[in-house]
Amino acid sequence: MPALTQDQSLDVIIVGAGIAGLAAGISLRRAGHKVRIFERSELNNEVGAAIHVPPNANRSLVAWGLDPVENKFVTSTGIAIGSGATLQQFDFTPLGDWVPKVYGGPLYFAHRVDLHESLKKLAMGPEGPGKPVELSLGVQVVAYNPEEPSITLSSGLVKKADLVVAADGVHSIAVETILGYANKPEPQALYNGCYRFLIPAADLDADEETAWWNKNGESEGLMRIYTASKFGNRFISYPCRGGEVWNCVGMFHDDELEGATKEDWQTPVDKSHLLKSFSDFHPSLQAVLNKASEVKRWPLLYRGPVPTWTKGKMVIIGDAAHPMLPHQGQGGAQGIEDGIALGISLSGATSEDIQERLAIFEKARRHRASAIQVMSNAGVDQAERVAREVAQYVSVPLDSQAKFAEYNWGHDVVDTTIQLLRGSVDAKFELPEGFFKGKPFSPQNAPKYA
Repeated sequence: MPALTQDQSLDVIIVGAGIAGLAAGISLRRAGHKVRIFERSELNNEVGAAIHVPPNANRSLVAWGLDPVENKFVTSTGIAIGSGATLQQFDFTPLGDWVPKVYGGPLYFAHRVDLHESLKKLAMGPEGPGKPVELSLGVQVVAYNPEEPSITLSSGLVKKADLVVAADGVHSIAVETILGYANKPEPQALYNGCYRFLIPAADLDADEETAWWNKNGESEGLMRIYTASKFGNRFISYPCRGGEVWNCVGMFHDDELEGATKEDWQTPVDKSHLLKSFSDFHPSLQAVLNKASEVKRWPLLYRGPVPTWTKGKMVIIGDAAHPMLPHQGQGGAQGIEDGIALGISLSGATSEDIQERLAIFEKARRHRASAIQVMSNAGVDQAERVAREVAQYVSVPLDSQAKFAEYNWGHDVVDTTIQLLRGSVDAKFELPEGFFKGKPFSPQNAPKYA
């Protein structure tokens, strides 16, 4: 496809410099468009914990030039599920070499800040095709106009563009602009709360009560899930930052959180709450939990799939479009898929093409993200809890851990979007030159789900 001239390229505003917003910025830049991102925070504090970067996302990130080793991503070797009371392991899924061979990349564990920094470099750095993304920090957006389109800042300034992309997170005000009503949260019956904290590996190694956790590197790349029962409280942990840090998550139910209506991921809680929630776990696990120094706690609130992501010349992506609970480890990956698909959908587009191309983007993304949104109400070993609701969005049953993995990791968002463009815009559509460094690996035998 021929490159756009400066007069033809789109002026795109993205609201939110999180994972989805930056992924969209990279993709739209590489498609030849001018991109401005407005972010309400100053991005000057290292916050957050770890995140999954699974094959369906990392194939394209690597093809954009992201280096997993340089960014200290940890390659997952397997998922072990065991009893919190006895430590007995009753299920193990090895991930090893076969996952990259089948799905084109491993399951990586990354510190969220490391992933975010790598995306910022790809978006704003001088290397790579297209004009570097412009980022404005400390800017609060208070209103959207999807028809103009424009955004209004808290200062009263109005910023206009050819396209507005709202990637402003779970508490997005853009959703109500698109739908005409808010996507209200619902408390969860099974797990209604989450703890999150980080433990340095060195702290575990230095104490004889917890040295077993890292003993002889046996747990390198391992994700562990300890449960009170299949549907009881569960403790999940996996390494990040090259194995220097363990990311820890506790899923639990607490009557105290039943009336919660809004999440705050930075709310601290005394460690005694964590230890009480897992008081029936083995003393060796209690010792690991006791190494937590800064514990955050928030309610788990579910927001269901919405009927559309677009209005006029405005689109919502990432957590604004499909907020997900953490059970599937796909929230960030789906935001990255959004960004990839949006840039491809708008490749070669002029201002007259925007609404047609947004319709293609939504067709490529909304049903898939909605299915994973529903799936994210259940852990990898709890597929039967959500199989019926997921069936609204896919044509074959997703009723097992293996099928969840196939659907999550085997999807090729690049090929899906290209084929939609070839079917409705240009039968000979090709990606712009340099959009990727080489061609992203297409998953072998990738399942074709409607």
